[in-house]
Amino acid sequence: MHSNTTAIARPLRTARRLLPASIAAALLGFGAGSAQAISFSQGDATLDINGTVNGFYSHRTAEANGVKTTNSALTNGLLPGWINFVFTTKVDGLDIKAHVGFAPGINDKSDVVGLPSDPGCGGATGCDSPFTQIDTRNLYFQFGNQEWGTVKLGRDIGLFGQKIILSDMTLLGLGGNSYASTPFNTTFGMIGHGYMYTGFQPQITYTTPAMGGLSASFGIFDPNKFAGDETKDPGFQAMANYDWEAGAAKGSLWAGAIHQRTSGAGSFNASGFELGAKVGLGAFEFVAYGFDASGLGLSTVGALYLSPFAKTDGKGYFLQGTYTVGKTKFGLNFGENRDRGGLLTDTNTFRSATVGVYHSLNKYITLVGEYNQEKGEGADLFPGDLKTRTISLGGILFF
Repeated sequence: MHSNTTAIARPLRTARRLLPASIAAALLGFGAGSAQAISFSQGDATLDINGTVNGFYSHRTAEANGVKTTNSALTNGLLPGWINFVFTTKVDGLDIKAHVGFAPGINDKSDVVGLPSDPGCGGATGCDSPFTQIDTRNLYFQFGNQEWGTVKLGRDIGLFGQKIILSDMTLLGLGGNSYASTPFNTTFGMIGHGYMYTGFQPQITYTTPAMGGLSASFGIFDPNKFAGDETKDPGFQAMANYDWEAGAAKGSLWAGAIHQRTSGAGSFNASGFELGAKVGLGAFEFVAYGFDASGLGLSTVGALYLSPFAKTDGKGYFLQGTYTVGKTKFGLNFGENRDRGGLLTDTNTFRSATVGVYHSLNKYITLVGEYNQEKGEGADLFPGDLKTRTISLGGILFF
């Protein structure tokens, strides 16, 4: 790796340790409603409990710098486990909701079977970290009504990048896992190959009422210190969405934006824009998406604000098609992210393709089989290039 990219390598190693803790709130908009939650009601209040559990076997072959390695793993998929407690009520014309969600995983890097790893390690060399930790992803309340919209305060899934990860078929499976070296609580799906990860972030957001299929959300977000030495201003994210249904065709069109700035020596503004569409025609469904970013970090790693020591430019696109026969969905997707500028001396690309089969065994369980290929090119992030092939088999339960 070039000497001027040494600063990039260190955050990359950190990303491989920390990033896989993150995809699951997508579950809330995707699959949790496929099975009935357990509900308790008293007076005007209701408490719902729902969640998900999954497990997969993966067989992965990787080749970089002429060295080939093959590994098997028993792991979570793109989603970790999840348990959600959702409180709802209606008082004085206001719909009120509170949500607390915890996301544990099945993996634990311990050299002694049956014993946990040391929770005080902190990722130190030669000391195993507790990858079975519980990740608090949702902790928010919201209030509003159909006339004037909804206000949300707390921690929940972000707006920028939200719709595309909810549309990624590998949300129910494994997808790519180059940055998710076992053990981790999640893999990466198509994160870093077509889109950046939205994450779960502290926020205050407002969502408008739906008007003929059109709605919008915007808000302020906890700022990330990525350049300079001050974060005087909050981050900003916004998303507009239009849904339609006409006969056998239905679809969604959305656009999103993100912006943040820091202050002090070396500071710069970071921003990104996205545009996506999902169209269903009978048993077929198609997804197309693209984004363009400046200063948001290394899009090929997938996380917002990772390693933006200088203003790196990133862009990517994602395509997906699925076909459903009875209880089985067949799918194919492809995506690519591309980074250049900043501390990078080369244009670095990371692309991936997944073929997947998703069979609904019953209203609770979906069985999954996937084949994924990844390829990374670029002297800074992928010296000698990176090629991986992963076969995964497993299942996910929603309750």
